Amino acid sequence: MEKRQELLDSVRMARFVARGSLRLDAVVPAEMNSEGLAVLAEGVPPVRYGTPLSEAYPEGSFVRGLLELPQVAGALHSLVGPEPWVDHHFVHTREPHGGDAQPLHADAIIDVRPDAFDVQLMYFPQAVTLEMGGTLTVPGSHLRRINESDTGRYQNLRGQDRLVCPAGTVVFLHHGLWHGGRRNDSDAMRYMFKIRFNPRVRQQRLWNTSDIDDPQVAAELDSMFPWYEAATGRLERYNRILLWRVLTGDDDFDLDHWATRVSNRPEEAQA
Repeated sequence: MEKRQELLDSVRMARFVARGSLRLDAVVPAEMNSEGLAVLAEGVPPVRYGTPLSEAYPEGSFVRGLLELPQVAGALHSLVGPEPWVDHHFVHTREPHGGDAQPLHADAIIDVRPDAFDVQLMYFPQAVTLEMGGTLTVPGSHLRRINESDTGRYQNLRGQDRLVCPAGTVVFLHHGLWHGGRRNDSDAMRYMFKIRFNPRVRQQRLWNTSDIDDPQVAAELDSMFPWYEAATGRLERYNRILLWRVLTGDDDFDLDHWATRVSNRPEEAQA
């Protein structure tokens, strides 16, 4: 899995930290998408939890080829580093005019790791229209910790993102992002292939950091999303600051002193 990679830059990495997702539109070639539809329709053999990526999918297999595409490989390396473990994969399908909308949820149990995160790759081999449903996500929700479907009672949130994308789109999600599959109201079968990856190395400066001082980095990390209330949105920015400090190794990074004032514990005694 050490073939050519197109690493993320710092601006795109900061955007992922703020949004909890990264979208690569139409990154998979058309001929691969045709093969992908056939492969997903037939099913992908299971992989044992904890299998290193280079051992999980055979040379020449469709999934191996998908993960070796330069932009996909580069994004994966930037987020979780080399040779992550494959946690699991699954082929999600929705029959034409079938299925109910999933409750809004985060995958698996509540995960409070402040210094590491898993990513989930979602591959869409065909164009997804609004009528086909796709996957709904809530940008910026990934650091608001919940346990599975704690948010399932919410039907819609302001600023939610209902996926509409061209064929061959790959999306990476932070494991904590609130999301849910939508019902399929079209005449076509809908396919989505998901793989969850666990990092095996410290997630620090794994991307192209040549633009680390670009002012747009701080602008991305300071993003606000429509579902935030004015005060509670500060919590999301605070949590992003802490995550960015871990990812960069810069313990002094801050936005408007949000983290500095909270961590301020003077030790000098009064004379």
